[in-house]
Amino acid sequence: MKMQIKEFAGFTGVSVRTLHYYDEIGLLKPAYVDEHTGYRYYDEFSVLRMQDILFYRELDFSLKSIGKILSSPNYDKEKALIEQKKLLILKKERLEKLISAIDGAMKGANIMNVFDNSEFENYKQEVKEKWGKTNSYKEYTEKTKNFSNDNWHNIADGLNDIFAEFAVCMKNGENAHSVAAQDLVKKLQNYITENCYTCTNEILAGLGQMYIFDERFTANINKNGNGTAAFVSNAIEAYCRK
Repeated sequence: MKMQIKEFAGFTGVSVRTLHYYDEIGLLKPAYVDEHTGYRYYDEFSVLRMQDILFYRELDFSLKSIGKILSSPNYDKEKALIEQKKLLILKKERLEKLISAIDGAMKGANIMNVFDNSEFENYKQEVKEKWGKTNSYKEYTEKTKNFSNDNWHNIADGLNDIFAEFAVCMKNGENAHSVAAQDLVKKLQNYITENCYTCTNEILAGLGQMYIFDERFTANINKNGNGTAAFVSNAIEAYCRK
């Protein structure tokens, strides 16, 4: 099987522009490029890799994370599919609960139990235990071990001030790729590094995802204006692509 880029785009439902970007960052290279015409060609292995990418994107993994997973020498496609299925089932169950909750709310029922986030908290604890082995967590522990409540409040206020600046930037009509927005991302990164731990681009990208996928972070950031969390996340993603 051999497909030119437009045919492959139509077959997979991914835009040609996205395929160019995936090629640029090394996530999905063409099977080969005609040296005379410059045409990109994709094959059945390209389809299988795109399938993996699309599954992980559906589960809200960042492109950088997907690249690391797929390039790992320990990557086991069969095990990955099992894990993907399990995560998709959890996502489906979560959505079904929310849909039922809306129906219940319309009838005046108490639906607060649907917002029980214990499963997420368990997962977060699991991540924390893994992160505890990293240099970043050790640095964070050392830097904040003597923090008082005032210290923590001041750090939180500083973060909120930066998010408020993002909101103003968005309201002024700037887009996430603008110089103003990118300067604010750098300001955010520097602030976290100065006050908590060395905020690498990889960590920053993870925070950007958390700002839109953790409802509590989203709600807090959006107090500065609806859409602020998504704007910050998009600006971070653009910054980390550089």
